[in-house]
Amino acid sequence: MTRADATFGSSFPYAPHFTDVPGYRMHYVDEGPRGAAVVLCLHGEPTWGYLFRHLIPVLSATHRVVVPDHMGFGKSDTPPDRSYWLQDHIDNLERFVLSLDLNDITLVMHDFGGPVGMGLAARHPDRIQRVISTNGPTPFGQADLVERVTANAGVSPWFQWIAKAEADGSLEPVLGQLGFNILSTLKLNGFENHTLITDTWLDAYGSPFASTAECLGAIGWAKGFATGAHRFETPDAAADRAIRSRPAIAIWGEADRTLHAEHFLPLFTQIFPSAPVQRLAGVGHYCLEDAPDKVGRLITDFIQQT
Repeated sequence: MTRADATFGSSFPYAPHFTDVPGYRMHYVDEGPRGAAVVLCLHGEPTWGYLFRHLIPVLSATHRVVVPDHMGFGKSDTPPDRSYWLQDHIDNLERFVLSLDLNDITLVMHDFGGPVGMGLAARHPDRIQRVISTNGPTPFGQADLVERVTANAGVSPWFQWIAKAEADGSLEPVLGQLGFNILSTLKLNGFENHTLITDTWLDAYGSPFASTAECLGAIGWAKGFATGAHRFETPDAAADRAIRSRPAIAIWGEADRTLHAEHFLPLFTQIFPSAPVQRLAGVGHYCLEDAPDKVGRLITDFIQQT
């Protein structure tokens, strides 16, 4: 687990906050005026709130920016007696949001933060004001969800590796050493901005996975896909109608080798047929790393316009 006071050369200078509401010690950033509308940033695999370090100061002058680390990631605990499936992360986020009574939420979702955020939206549509996907899938009860996930897995090096590694028994040993192979994992998923790679940057992304025991979150997310253990949330009719009426935007790095636009952007447009879609050429899966200024401007402009 990353130290609570770690700032990584002042690149992540945000005060740490913690809560035990989800049943473990969960870390989150909470910047900006407390009475303002909320921007809730949800990371994915194998990142943490550090992914949003450039976006937080852009939005916190006018919004309350809340950035939790999922169980087993970042500065949050990695309890040994918990499961790490999608439904567990949705449960944790729900408890967190209700405990802080967050409302007027703009969701900013990356990677598996997408399914987690959409799970929250399905359960509490009244709390959601906007939906922003940044290379984050938006499953919301679509009939072709499994078909699209399966088709994507056939062309994604990451998902191909997950299936092979689970079959030959190497998934847990390899991801159990994620602190050492973090760069190769990020690169496999589609990380393009090599100018960012420094010892400090590698420490920021590798430090949460310093031991096998601290890699359960990363292992769980991959293993859940390999074994079919993840359960996507399905909204009821009222929640479906409510979320479809919200302003939304998709921002997608086209060099994403893990979540291919052709398979996942249709999930977004099925829910939000009139919403803008910004496809970023030459930008990879980690669009908030590859093009933070561009993504920040798109998010800021969208919030102002809506």
